[in-house]
Amino acid sequence: MLVVSAVVQVLILVLLAPLITGIIKKAKAFFQCRQGPGIFQMYYDLSKYWGKETLVSEHTSWIFSAAPYVNFGAVLAAGLMVPTLVASPPLGFAGDVIAVVYLLALGRFFMALAGLDAGHSFGGMGSSREMAVSAMAEPALMVAVFAVSLAAGSTNMGAIVRSGLDGGGAALSPTYLLALAGLMIVALAETGRIPVDNPDTHLELTMIHEGMLLEYTGRDLALMHWAASIKQLLIFSLLANIFFPWGVAAGWGLLEVLTAGLAYLLKLLFLAFLVAVVETSTAKMRLFRVPELLGLSFILGLLALVSQYLQRG
Repeated sequence: MLVVSAVVQVLILVLLAPLITGIIKKAKAFFQCRQGPGIFQMYYDLSKYWGKETLVSEHTSWIFSAAPYVNFGAVLAAGLMVPTLVASPPLGFAGDVIAVVYLLALGRFFMALAGLDAGHSFGGMGSSREMAVSAMAEPALMVAVFAVSLAAGSTNMGAIVRSGLDGGGAALSPTYLLALAGLMIVALAETGRIPVDNPDTHLELTMIHEGMLLEYTGRDLALMHWAASIKQLLIFSLLANIFFPWGVAAGWGLLEVLTAGLAYLLKLLFLAFLVAVVETSTAKMRLFRVPELLGLSFILGLLALVSQYLQRG
């Protein structure tokens, strides 16, 4: 059963992630009164990149070539520790939410090194900005998640989701609501969304994530974009199943899994449309104002942690 659940989880991550990205782009186009690309456009883009030749500069080291595979593998490994359809993820026994955060950080670290390795000025700019944002986003993420973990009595992702299911209205408590608000801000930063970054632009002076990918072509570029969409799906899954755990299956019964799949898709669609609304209703922040936004996220997570201590006291 462990192998079956792992295979199902991998298929969900690699096949569903590009669709969520396409839905966000289509929703943004709708709110901006334009036609926009189809929801399956990213599948076509990945197929196109995969079939093109991979060119690597002679000035790069092994880090540049290894970064796409390390990033994709780290994100996929983290995905096997995050509940999607069933409360118990396939690798839930091997790591908790701390391992998920550090696996995502590992992928980001290699991406930043690859941006610097090519010797491109804009790649170095994107890498430095990415690490600056992550230095502020990761503490905010950890504080908010620790508040929820304290409420659940465990840092294991499956235990946190099961606690939300058993607690009924616990997901509507002040601790969960404050942590949710903080993590929503972190989600925009971690997925490179407006107002922190703009994934649809290649303006050299404003891009962060895309700046690190300018030197990549072919299969390596496909892996980088695919990993970014999977990471986005993981962040959405954390928000959906920790704070809205209703519908998550307790076991692998056929009816339970089908119901959980429908609930999971509905929650992802809601989050995708919410991100599209935020992106179309706000402007991209100046880089020097991003710390203020992430500082607010950290404060909300800290308040959630304090709220949980007060409730326990």
